Amino acid sequence: MFHNGVMRYYREVLDKDGAMLFSLIDPDKLFLEKGAKVAKESLEAGADAILVGGSIGAQGTLLDESIKMIKESIGGTIPIVLYPGNISGLSPFADAVYFMHMLNSRDVYWLSTAQIQAAPVVARMKIEAIPTAYVIIEPGRAVGWIGNANAVPRERGDLAAACALAARYSGSKVVITDAGSGAPKPAPAALVSMVAKACGGEVLYFNAGGVRTPAQAAECIKAGAHGIHVGNAFEASSLAKMKAVAQAVKKEGRKRA
Repeated sequence: MFHNGVMRYYREVLDKDGAMLFSLIDPDKLFLEKGAKVAKESLEAGADAILVGGSIGAQGTLLDESIKMIKESIGGTIPIVLYPGNISGLSPFADAVYFMHMLNSRDVYWLSTAQIQAAPVVARMKIEAIPTAYVIIEPGRAVGWIGNANAVPRERGDLAAACALAARYSGSKVVITDAGSGAPKPAPAALVSMVAKACGGEVLYFNAGGVRTPAQAAECIKAGAHGIHVGNAFEASSLAKMKAVAQAVKKEGRKRA
């Protein structure tokens, strides 16, 4: 299904629906059968892709076996994309990987060293590499702590937009802003709007962290994001709640499709 590439699939979904919903599964928390169950329910609810990764622990055999079980549970109908917390978060069983650099990290490791180490591994695995700029927004939570991020203040959409513009000019295909898994609330709509405008039509923009309700999901898409990542909110949600979030994303997205 994805022989033409996951990025092309993303564009096709956006042309049709105007917005995307990603279900994020962290094998360190939702391992093996648990992750596969959430993936299947996410598919049934209307998710467009499954992201697999986490800040710590999502690696090795646990990662490989979790992905294989997820793939079996969803039948290859939507892509599985790695959302790696480090170079150990790679697996040949995924369809693609966000080949990320943390644009606002204080540590050169997250800006270039990890990418240099990971590149030959990705090449050997023959999975699609999607050039991605990762921008941490306050509070940042675990990923901000691990990545030594100079987190963008929530009220400074101009700084987040400058990050997005830098990512666009340096060749990134995707920009992700992330308030961190379990953030009490998502990034403000004003910040999302400024980032979306900086990305323009040539760079896809996805927002992560803190989205729990259909209203929050709709607000994010209305502000201009091409898609949202939902992780913690789906872990303990009913299928009905998942569907409500997916419907809110698609309803708002189709206004601009």
